[in-house]
Amino acid sequence: MHTESSNETSTALVSSGAAERAESALDRAGRKIAPLWPLEHFVAVNPFLGVTAQSFEEAARTMARAAGARMTPPRSFFARAIDSGRITDADLEKALAEAAAGGPDSVERLKAAARTPEPRLDRPETPTVADVARKVTGTDWAAFATHHISNWAASHFDRGQAFWTSPWSSLSPFVAWRREAEIDKTPEVAGLAGFRARVADLPESVPEAAAFILDRLGVPEAGVDAYLHRCATSIGGWAAYARYRVWDAELYGKTDGSLNELLTVRLAWDWAIHQALSQTDLPQAWSEAARTLAEPALDAELETALRTNLILQDAFEKSLQRELVSKFAKPRPAPEDGASRKKVQAAFCIDVRSEVFRRALETVDSEVETIGFAGFFGFPIEFIPLGEERGGAQCPVLLTPQVVVEETVRGGSVDEAEGARSRRERVLKASKAWRSFKFAAVSCFGFVGPVGLAYAKKLFTDSLGWTRPVETRRQLGFEEGVRERLGPRLEPGEVAGRATGMTVEQRIAVAQGVLQAMSLTENFARLVMLTGHGSTTVNNPHATGLDCGACGGHTGEANARFAAAVLNDPAVREGLKAKGLEVPDDTIFLGCQHDTCTDEIEIFDLDQIPASHAEDLAQLQQRLAAAGQIARSERARLLQLDPGLSLDAAVVARSKDWSQVRPEWGLAGCSAFVAAPRHRTKDLDLSGRSFLHSYEWEQDRDYGVLELIMTAPMVVASWISLQYYGSTVDNRVFGCGNKTLHNVAGTLGVLEGNGGDLRVGLPWQSVHDGENYVHEPTRLNVMIEAPIEAMNGIIEKHAAVRELLDHGWLHLFAIDESGQVAHRYDRDLQWKAVEATPDSL
Repeated sequence: MHTESSNETSTALVSSGAAERAESALDRAGRKIAPLWPLEHFVAVNPFLGVTAQSFEEAARTMARAAGARMTPPRSFFARAIDSGRITDADLEKALAEAAAGGPDSVERLKAAARTPEPRLDRPETPTVADVARKVTGTDWAAFATHHISNWAASHFDRGQAFWTSPWSSLSPFVAWRREAEIDKTPEVAGLAGFRARVADLPESVPEAAAFILDRLGVPEAGVDAYLHRCATSIGGWAAYARYRVWDAELYGKTDGSLNELLTVRLAWDWAIHQALSQTDLPQAWSEAARTLAEPALDAELETALRTNLILQDAFEKSLQRELVSKFAKPRPAPEDGASRKKVQAAFCIDVRSEVFRRALETVDSEVETIGFAGFFGFPIEFIPLGEERGGAQCPVLLTPQVVVEETVRGGSVDEAEGARSRRERVLKASKAWRSFKFAAVSCFGFVGPVGLAYAKKLFTDSLGWTRPVETRRQLGFEEGVRERLGPRLEPGEVAGRATGMTVEQRIAVAQGVLQAMSLTENFARLVMLTGHGSTTVNNPHATGLDCGACGGHTGEANARFAAAVLNDPAVREGLKAKGLEVPDDTIFLGCQHDTCTDEIEIFDLDQIPASHAEDLAQLQQRLAAAGQIARSERARLLQLDPGLSLDAAVVARSKDWSQVRPEWGLAGCSAFVAAPRHRTKDLDLSGRSFLHSYEWEQDRDYGVLELIMTAPMVVASWISLQYYGSTVDNRVFGCGNKTLHNVAGTLGVLEGNGGDLRVGLPWQSVHDGENYVHEPTRLNVMIEAPIEAMNGIIEKHAAVRELLDHGWLHLFAIDESGQVAHRYDRDLQWKAVEATPDSL
């Protein structure tokens, strides 16, 4: 179908300057899309990441125009909050006082607006050719294009789900799509005459093809950015995955053109639709619509509705801030016995689910001190399971692994380790071959007949939840006696030509930095827990989203075990002592993991704990079991479990139930981030809604730890908060819909049903219980105990942090030396005093 002469003709119509401008415009449009991490390491992402350079209000307009997206919940939500007294008149007055002109001008009118149905906000104001064609012809060509692009993208980007791969998967996305589109008759059968010829006539070069289409469609130069952003949101899920590929490549100093190429595919569909329907009223209708691209403005009614909703949202957030600040109204000085040695120090991830367990553990025994720290414990590693050549990045997605850590057989000979590795490799190969036979398009029919009945028992027991989730992939192929001795190797080595492990000097330096960042430099307990977390669920495509975001969408096991091994290393202890940081000889670090679905704690490497600590360990295990019961009891209320049931058994059963749409609530409800000494929050019930980071600014001489907190954990927490926020206020755009309808596409993400765009964000069941929001939509409230001057210095230094604060994407409060909330960040490095009464907010 493709002809060289036609291609040369179309290329000749594109100047180099036009191609360069088109390429720049594609880049700008692509960077307005937030990345979507694949299901194998699904992590929370701020869905507004590409528009945080705008204020929250302006971004609301941008997303309404480009995607028909909401940035606030429905007005009925606010009306209920007003009627229940949650939002007070004082909250409404303060929100009105701080709002820009254009909305209601009194509390009564604002209340009336909350009870008034609002205009539809789910129709993008910015048009595409496909949108206009739908209005002209009555056929939803926009959905048709999205469906076909999605089918092609699922095949092209597939990462192992498909057994019949695309013959063009090795080509770049735009070239691969052209090759397929040039022989695919489906669009023409549907009514797009000449579709294949139009595709064949396009230039091969992405910038030239984009420039050619923009010129032929008459998109005004001033409207190119708005048009391309709208095109990107029309395939927002696949654009988000392509944005991830760009993000990941840039993180490692590489480049990736997938997103620009995907956007050009979407442009090509608009061009082909325009040409195929040239005999209808489409050309004229599009010409009129294209002129509006240069004047991006919301309809007056929508603009008023948007401003009103933003004021109501601000009032709602003020009501939450009143409640939160009131918890800090009582001064909380450091305990007098602060210098005494605790029985146990337990470091947990700052994850909000840890707050519940930490509080429960401290209730069980006041001689246990808990610490909050990012769950990768300052060790950004790539962990390679024994028998494999590559592993996953066990660190926040803002970072790259600095060390490759391989798994080995602890205490085993070289021959034993190699034997275990060989067995593991054989089992993995056999497992892969068996899976291919079981699921392949032809052999699957032969599989069902002779082999299918052998699965009857497993099917029956799994259906009734009688079995625990299957062994993790990492455990396959290891004999008993070997499996128990698997552990991270500290010493330098090599796997597949890559250096692994750390030198003693490196271990000492990292250990010192980690202990200082945790404010753990003295008064060490005999047992110090480093507790990562993960979640045990079955039949859950988004399972990794319940694991540790600080560990890159993996469990924290590898980080906790590696960190404990480093800190227990005698050579590291000697090195720390030489640097003035002395860890007692009888202090043992334990690598542990908190299962956030069952609230069970597993302690790893028990055989490495000396006999001298046997009694300490036994007592700790009793405390953990008791704390787990308390935590499960608290969470059971939110899970609406029947109080007549055995709650422990009921909670555990959810983790094994393959029909369960919400085995746990994850981070739903997250609303605050507190960086302060633990005694400021120890007696507070924060209801599993707060990220808790231990921080003592008096020990932070140059505020390096504060800078790390404000540029990493705080930012990651804002990503999590805003993902839950977006999935709540507009699940259609920022979430992934109904969990019961999900189908996995290419192991990358999910479709809702059997077609349409790849979905982003969280399922509706993760934020709503069927009657009410479980996640109350609010921007994150950050409370830090540190001098304001120090925080201002960091805000001024880091543009991304200042952007989040000055543009209203999160709220920052300062805690004073008494433990009370004293100031609120306004903008432009200015703060406002918070009076003694919470009503002053």
